Amino acid sequence: MTDRIDVAEALKGLPLWSEDAGDRPAIARKLVFADFNAAFGFMARVALKADKVDHHPEWSNVYNRVEILLTTHDADGVTAKDVDMARFIDAAAAEAGAK
Repeated sequence: MTDRIDVAEALKGLPLWSEDAGDRPAIARKLVFADFNAAFGFMARVALKADKVDHHPEWSNVYNRVEILLTTHDADGVTAKDVDMARFIDAAAAEAGAK
């Protein structure tokens, strides 16, 4: 099992993320892209990384908007895996021109 990190601690290095308001510890980010193609391309890039590291986001997509939630299910909270994935997502989003 992976060690949990306090959500507030995890967010210190992730200024574009926030604590999810749900019933479990998680971090969340909402992104807006130029169009559906840019959003989907971003999601494909994140999906490849997620599959490689075996750590998958919970997300939804409507046209040019993507909402992402990260939590580590087997730790019942936020872990270093989520922080690492959030950093990758931030870099991929910036390259894809997300707002």
